[in-house]
Amino acid sequence: MQIKTGQFAEAAKAALNDSYTRIFLDGMHKKVKERLRSMETFPDPAAARELGASIRAETVAELPELLEKFEKNATAQGARVIWARDAEQANQFIVELARENGIAYVTKGKSMVSEEIGLNDALVENGINVFETDLGEFIIQLLDRPPFHIVGPAINIPVEEICDIFLEKKIIEKPTLDPVELGYAARRFLRDKFQGLEMGITGINIAVAETGTIINVENEGNIRFNKSSPKIQVSIMSLEKVVATMKDAVHVMRLLCRNCTGQKLSAYVTLDSGPKAPDEIDGPEQLYIVIVDNGRSDFYADPKAREALRCIRCGACLGSCPVYTKIGGYPYGWAYSGPIGQVLNPLLLGLDKTGEIYRASTLCGNCKSVCPVGIDHPSLFLYFRSIDAEKDPPFRAAARPWQEAAFFTFWAWIVSRISLWHLLRKLARPLLNRYDQINRFLKIPGPLNKWHRTRDLPQLPEKTFRERWTHLNSEVGRRKGEK
Repeated sequence: MQIKTGQFAEAAKAALNDSYTRIFLDGMHKKVKERLRSMETFPDPAAARELGASIRAETVAELPELLEKFEKNATAQGARVIWARDAEQANQFIVELARENGIAYVTKGKSMVSEEIGLNDALVENGINVFETDLGEFIIQLLDRPPFHIVGPAINIPVEEICDIFLEKKIIEKPTLDPVELGYAARRFLRDKFQGLEMGITGINIAVAETGTIINVENEGNIRFNKSSPKIQVSIMSLEKVVATMKDAVHVMRLLCRNCTGQKLSAYVTLDSGPKAPDEIDGPEQLYIVIVDNGRSDFYADPKAREALRCIRCGACLGSCPVYTKIGGYPYGWAYSGPIGQVLNPLLLGLDKTGEIYRASTLCGNCKSVCPVGIDHPSLFLYFRSIDAEKDPPFRAAARPWQEAAFFTFWAWIVSRISLWHLLRKLARPLLNRYDQINRFLKIPGPLNKWHRTRDLPQLPEKTFRERWTHLNSEVGRRKGEK
């Protein structure tokens, strides 16, 4: 996948002018209501969220130990655990595994970390065909697009466009706008791929340290096919997917399903502890679990940044975000979009490549308020801005333009001197009120240009709040004295 995070502002403008995207995003409030109704099925929704936050906070705090424990127990169950330092190492292992076994094609279940590392491109470049088997992923693979949403990657694609691409790729023989017929056509096409399948690839929703078990939740059944049909199964996970116990896993699963799709539990839940046993009729003969770091160890050392590793990829923050619900997922330019993309993308790619993304926030806190695992997204956005301004090398900060730095240095100098501040305020107030705000301030040059491009300064009152408050207090005192 081509990374386009540096084109956020330009892509966001295009998305705002896309009438179909606007209509679709305006209807996302329905998904938000489904999520809220589903969370209300907990006896105590607030306590459920607090428990989720506690589980994930403890997991992140003990992450190195839990990963070692998971490896030990998964290996004891017969799985082979592979540690991949970065995307290249993960892709290289999977490609070589396919080559060694003479694999002509693989099928894949939905996996965000495989999007992150560009696994599909790596396989195709080495002559191995890849078929996404999640319907949404299958559609965007045919269209060669990134996910629009981390849960529903193709939820924005109109049925007419799906019909056209299915005709072009010979998935269907004649046009139809019936979603059921299109879904059935995709099912027939993919079922044929499962028949002779020798290697399947899936992601992992939760990995349980105490048992070495990997868990997948889904609604289509394709992941179960990917895990039960072939002789070789490769399951990929980013290192934060682990939890300590099965009890923790069950609660995280309940939160995940409710916040992903508004269900108490997804249609299919698959738990695997090692490959197929001799007395079992299905399942892989070889199970490889690839644990991908890809930069996470670097920012794990930072106590604030590691909070991002709590994420369970539920997508709740996307539907509540006033930015995402105006522009959708494409402008974010990579696998992760919305508030969690604004948190993960800078940490994984560097602040220098994502500056427009983590600054595209109202800091309203909606994302924080709905997160089932307690991530404080707004404080992370502000943290990124601060370390970017400080030119922090570990986070590959780009630093701000010198004009902006000089302006805020001057600003800090003024506001830290109360007498000077009051003097300049009194001088500036009548001057600012003389100008036509629209004609003047929207064209102001310098570091405030972008801020003023979409904002007007209101007509300023003659007195400040403090001055008015002092006046009101004196009036009240005078009236009391008269009595």
